[in-house]
This record gives sequence, structure tokens and C-alpha cells, in this order.
Amino acid sequence: MPKKESYNFGNCFIACKKITNLELLVSVLLLAQCYPSECLGNSLYPKPIDANSWPDKFPAKSHCSKCGLCETKYVTHVVDACAFLEDGMKRNIDGLESIVHGRRRKPDAHEDTNGIADEARFGVMHSPMFLARGRDIPNAQWTGCVTGIAVSMLESKMVDAVVCIASGDDGVDGWSNPEPILARTVQDVMRGRGVKPALAPSLRVLDELRESPDVKKLLFCGVGCAVQAFRAIQGELGLEEVFVLGTNCADNSPTPEAARNFLRRSVPNLTDINTILGYEFSQVSVYFLIQHIILTIPSFSQLRCLSYYGMKDFRVHVKYTGDDKASSPVTYERLPYFCLPGDVAQFAIADSCLACFDYTNALADVVVGYMAAPIDSNNFRMHQSQQTITVRNTRGERMVQSAVNAGRLEIGAVASGAGNHEKFASATVSSDNIVQAMVGGKMQEQGMPRFIGEIMATIMTSVGPKGVNFARYSIDYHVLRNYLHVLDIWGENATMKKLPDYAQSVVNNYLETDETFKRIVSKIKSKK
Repeated sequence: MPKKESYNFGNCFIACKKITNLELLVSVLLLAQCYPSECLGNSLYPKPIDANSWPDKFPAKSHCSKCGLCETKYVTHVVDACAFLEDGMKRNIDGLESIVHGRRRKPDAHEDTNGIADEARFGVMHSPMFLARGRDIPNAQWTGCVTGIAVSMLESKMVDAVVCIASGDDGVDGWSNPEPILARTVQDVMRGRGVKPALAPSLRVLDELRESPDVKKLLFCGVGCAVQAFRAIQGELGLEEVFVLGTNCADNSPTPEAARNFLRRSVPNLTDINTILGYEFSQVSVYFLIQHIILTIPSFSQLRCLSYYGMKDFRVHVKYTGDDKASSPVTYERLPYFCLPGDVAQFAIADSCLACFDYTNALADVVVGYMAAPIDSNNFRMHQSQQTITVRNTRGERMVQSAVNAGRLEIGAVASGAGNHEKFASATVSSDNIVQAMVGGKMQEQGMPRFIGEIMATIMTSVGPKGVNFARYSIDYHVLRNYLHVLDIWGENATMKKLPDYAQSVVNNYLETDETFKRIVSKIKSKK
């Protein structure tokens, strides 16, 4: 054990191990939040950081993902738990993976000829990633795989409570307002249906959990950064059994208002007169399309810097009803994201998401996603589509089986894919507005006319990677883009400390094989 030293700050004392300067600074900041009356002897009872002071008074500042840990009395664990302080992402994923799952992922298990998901990118797998649909979960954004598993575990007494993110109770904008809850009933869990597009403070309920001695077995639902922080402090909670149900996650909006602004600017004709239920959107590169398909059309050259994050048919899918939810049918608007404003990332993507390398939620027992699932671009509906499920260990196997036994989950085939993903990932990075801003390139502000965007989305869906290979493309793109962001903000030495091993492997592969990516890296390094 490291030698412990006591630091005296006025009337407060803290016993801490040998620490770095940053850790000491964070400790001082936290001590400043203490109630003097609560400092008894060498015990420190910290005051949670006020959520209204985010992000300026939070340790990770603008790169805080608002996971909720610092808003609880567990705030003193932030140095060892936060995914965005120092080597947090690498420390958590590489350090906890074997503790949580019993082994590390196989770093040399890359894609095979059948397009089956590999551990190198997708993380530890107890069994191959498979397709699934939820059953009997009304009003789910997708088919209800996550909600079905959570409800089944609660009904079968596998757990006493579920930590999940509910939609805020504020009328038409509730879809965008994440509200963390400690759910004890099926009705409570049902409030968690639907994807919340803004940063969500899942761990804010930890103080309530600590004051609930009747909760001995817990299901925690969350995205990668929240799951990392939860795993780091899990041993402090005094629980008998813990299960973690994760989702794939990338590029959330920093605030609910930012998520609403994204839709107001993208589909203003919908947001003024309808009730939004949710949306999904994915990633493509117009640059790739120009180079490989329509290079002969000079008038399209001005579009080279457009790229966005979105669905596998290269369209934003907005799910909505009329003003009267009870009588209005569920309808979808599918907007080619080539038509989105070019500056969407400047207001719609949180800084923390640009520094994240946990798209696949490495520390969850079960992960639900959709990027590797097939899509019928002619008749696609989120509430009818298949999703993907990754089971990482025997706990995860029990979780999925509980939903199957309850008739709330329908298991399909092993997920597979086809098509080259690396060229798409490289082209997307080189044309991305975020990356162009780093290297002083030209950024396109306006999207395409709708009819051109529809044509391009159709072509891209046809020629692009499919299924698991589309997911590989999306993972590689986010790893490369976020590596460049971290490199630009913190420099090379700090960046290499932050990258998990798998992410370093992805980056190194492109540095060795892709001259365009190598030039971008050199430009960013030359700025320092």
C-alpha cells in the first residue's frame, strides 16, 4: 500500500496517498466544497458539486461528461473514477476489464472473413454478438431490448432496483431531458424507454442508493463513461450483487437545449407542430463519395468537408406524433444528413464525447446497440428493427436469459457484415468539419439541397459497408477523430496515456497504412 499522508486545509483533514499535482489540485477543489461542520477528525464528508455549476466547477471542466458522480458524496472518488481526468479512459478500460469480465479482450482477434464481430474493437465477448428484438414493450424508441431486460430482471427478483435514465416530465420536450431514477417498479422502469440525446447524470442517484438498505441487488443501466465511473466505485456501495446493462454511445449533445436546437435547425417543419419522441443519426463522408463515385462532377467539390454522425442509411430518423399522442400515429421523418447544417458539431456534440474511446461500453455485462444490425432502407422503422446484443460474461448471460424466459426478448442470428470499412473511416476523418477546424481547413456551413441529399444517401447505403462492418467503420472513425481531438488539446504525451490499448492499435494501423491520416496527425503535432 502507498504511504498515506494527511494534508491540513484549515479545519478539514484529508488522508490521501502520494498524489500527483493534478490529483492534489482536484482534492483541494473538492475540499473547498466541504461543510466544516461535517469534518470530524480525519473523516471527510464532502458536499456534492452543484449541478448548476457544470462544467466550470467540475474537475474535468468542459470535458466532463456529466455522469453524476461529482453530484454525490462519492465525489472524492473522482480522481480514480472519472474517464476524462488524466489517464482515466485507459486506466478504467485496460485496468478493470479483466476484473469485471475475468479476462482482457483478445487484442489480436480482428475481423474474420465472415464479418463476425471481433474482440479487438467490440470488447470481451462471452458469445458472438447476435441480433435481437424486444417484445411487448409499447412505445419503445426501438423494440425495447434494454427495457425488456430491465423489466424482466426486476419482475423475476434478480434485482431489487434499477438505475436508469427516465424522460423528464416536462411535456413535449421530455424526450430530450434525462432524469436519473432509482426504479423499484415496472412502471418506473418503463419511464426509461427511449434514447436520451443529451449528457445524462446516471450516477446522481448514488446517494439515494446509499440511503436504501433494502436494495441489495442492483441493475445499473448506462453509457460507457457512466459505467466506467460506476465500476470504479462499485465496491463502495455495499451491494450483494451488481449487474450492468450498457448501450453503445457516441456524440451526445452537451445539454437538452442543444439537442432540441439540433432538431429545430434540421427539421423545423416538425418541431413546431409535432411531439418529438426521439431521433437517431450516424456518420458518412461526402468526400469519399466524391472521390470514388462522382469525381467527374466539379460542382460537388465544394461539399468535401461535410460529415455527420447518423443511421446506417445515412439519414437522420426523427420519430414523432401529432399534438395528441393518444390518437396520433407514430410517424418518421428521414432526412439525409448531407442536408444538415455543416456546423452541427459545434453546438450538438459535447466535448467529452470528442475525448471518448468507449463507444462499445467495454465494462458492461450486456451491451445493446444497433450499428451492426441490418437495415431495410425502403421500409425502416426503429420500433420494428433488429438490434444487436453483446454478452460479455456469465452475468450477462443470466440477464439476457431472464428476458427470454419472460417472453420480452426474441433472439435472432449471429450479427455479420460485409464491405470495406477502412477506406470509409479514413475518408470520413479527412473530410470531417471537426478535423478540418483543427488543421485550418475549409468548413462547409450549408447542407445539400434535399433532392441531391436523397440521391447521395441512397448511393451510400448501396456501396457502403454493411452490418458489423458498418459498426467497425463507425468505431474506427470515432477512435481516429477523437484521437486527433485529444492530440490537439493535450499534446502527444498526454494523448498516449489516455488511449486504451485497443484504440492505440486502431490509430497505429491507420498511421502505418494511410498517408492522408498521417499528414493530418503531423499538422496537428506541428501546432504545438
